Amino acid sequence: MSALHSSGRLVCLSLLTAALVSGCATTTAPLPPEPIEEAAPVIEPEAPEYIPVLRHGRYTLVELAPTAAQRDLLLQTIDVFIPEDARATVGDGLQHVLKRSGYQLCEAAHAVIELHALPLPAAHLHLGPMTLRDALLTLAGPAWELHVDDRARKVCFERSGNGASADPTPEPPAAEAVQTFPLMPPMSGGQP
Repeated sequence: MSALHSSGRLVCLSLLTAALVSGCATTTAPLPPEPIEEAAPVIEPEAPEYIPVLRHGRYTLVELAPTAAQRDLLLQTIDVFIPEDARATVGDGLQHVLKRSGYQLCEAAHAVIELHALPLPAAHLHLGPMTLRDALLTLAGPAWELHVDDRARKVCFERSGNGASADPTPEPPAAEAVQTFPLMPPMSGGQP
């Protein structure tokens, strides 16, 4: 029995060895020759831009170039707090945000005076951290478009659309009309 068992084992081992040695050999048909195309011009990689740096400390290198916020002043990050006790208007908020930005408001036209006279919402008493552009757009709201004169560094607003609000409030349908209710329940025993 042990001879039969060892011979079966030898057969299995020889088959396994043959399978491992031969591997999974497959033959593929030769591919047809590819058509010859004109060689595309080789685009050489651009030389990296030289950025001067200054060693600051043992492990820190500082680039000697202006930041994006220094190039485009509307990208500067601001964090503004307006005192809560101030009865501020949107115009006051715009002036406060622009105080040290390098920009100033345009001379106010009649339509813009309406924007400047609006009361400043409590949600706008703290703006930031955000970019100056986002703060101006937040203060003005979606009904106003921001126009910037970079040459004179002036910030202007005008109504978006044709003088109408961008988001007109639709009137409720008759079925959803506002209902009013008396504040006091009717007194018993008669009409007041």
